[in-house]
This record gives sequence, structure tokens and C-alpha cells, in this order.
Amino acid sequence: MDAKSFSRFEADAPVILPGLLCDGRMFAGQLSAFPGSAVIGGFYGGADSIEAMADYALLRMPTRCALLGHSMGARVAIEVCRKAPERVTRLALADTGIHPVRPGEREKRHALRDLGREQGFGALVDAWLPPMIGPSRREDPALYAALREMCMAAGQAVFEAQVEALLNRPDAAEVLAKLACPVSLIVGERDEWSTPEQHRAIAEMLGGAPLTVVADAGHMAPAERSGPFNQAIRDWLALPARANFTETRA
Repeated sequence: MDAKSFSRFEADAPVILPGLLCDGRMFAGQLSAFPGSAVIGGFYGGADSIEAMADYALLRMPTRCALLGHSMGARVAIEVCRKAPERVTRLALADTGIHPVRPGEREKRHALRDLGREQGFGALVDAWLPPMIGPSRREDPALYAALREMCMAAGQAVFEAQVEALLNRPDAAEVLAKLACPVSLIVGERDEWSTPEQHRAIAEMLGGAPLTVVADAGHMAPAERSGPFNQAIRDWLALPARANFTETRA
């Protein structure tokens, strides 16, 4: 998506910011369900900081839009809100976190980086991707092949840039505390990387943001269970300016 495409978007058509190694192929089910929606593609142009990723997105977003960030993309969405809050009409954070770098995280991410350097990027993807998918879909050959192809298109250099961005991520909590737009949270029930408990804590910190737990889905919930994920988006788009905390299962 580029600046020439702005005119075809409406203020409440969701614009999606993808996570690590992801692009529009992750969100095919959402793009088909929501006319006028879009994914910021191009792997953020190879940017190696969350701030630069937000700048990349801002250049490609409509003047005002509903913004959905998935995984790393949620951190980019929060940074967009820091830089240009007037451009975000509502915010959805999916399968993500707002915590700073935790003990051992740097070492785990660099171990994957080194695996790719030593054994090839395919080995990195095949080590990283399966735990990102919920247990019931891990053996789905079509789903795995589609997600793997997407990740392989990103490549080692993009992985390394995005990992460095994540390891040097800015504080997110201070931005969320100042948000005035409606915020909703979505998470896969079987997300082993960004758990439902983690999202409940974010919801409580926000004073009661609605939370949808997508049953039997992992970290890749938008692709694993697109129907229930899409219903969570519809509920988010229908939120009034202020909403009380509710947790639903989809």
C-alpha cells in the first residue's frame, strides 16, 4: 500500500500492521472479510527499529484509520499512536505484549539468528514457526506451507533487523496510559508466546479494555482461526468511544 491508495480507505476500515516475518499473506482471511482494509506490507522496508517501522507505516496509512497490530506489529501500532495519535481512530492489539526485554530473551532470539547464519534460513524458520502455531493446527500441511513460504520471503536480513528492533523496543506502557481512542485486545487461547494471561494484564492496565480469546488458536490466530478472529474485529469496530471490560471467547 502506498500514498496513492489513500482515497480508497475509510476511517474505520482496519489497517493491519504485521508481526515478525509476516506480511499480507498472514491476513488473507481479514482482507477478504473487510472491504477497504489493508496490510502494511514490505516487511517495513527492512527497518531495524520500532520507531522506523512506525514511520514506514505512517507514510502508507490513510490520514485516519482503525489500526490493528499483530505481535510485533502491535508494538509498531503503539509507536504510531505515540507519534501521531490523531491519526488512529481505534486500536486493536493482538497476540502481543507491552513488557520490556525479559531475562533470556536476547539470548533466545540471537540463538535463532545464529541458527540461520550457520544452517540456513530454512532451518531458522522450521525451528521458530511450529511453536507459533496452536497445537491443533501444527500438523496442517497447507497452513504450515503457506506460513513458511511467507517467512522465507522475508529472509535472514529482515529477521535480524526485526529482532534488533524488538530487543531495543521503546516503552509501550506510557503510550497506552494516554490513549483516548477505543482499544481492544485479541489473543489465541493456545498462544504460547503471548499468553491470554498477559493480555488480561494489559486489559486491566487499560482500565477494562475488551478482550477476545480465540479458542484453539495459537500465536498465528488470524490465519489459524480467521472466522472467530474476524468476529473479534467486528466487535472492536463496533465499540463506542468508551467501553467497559469484557472477556469473550470466539
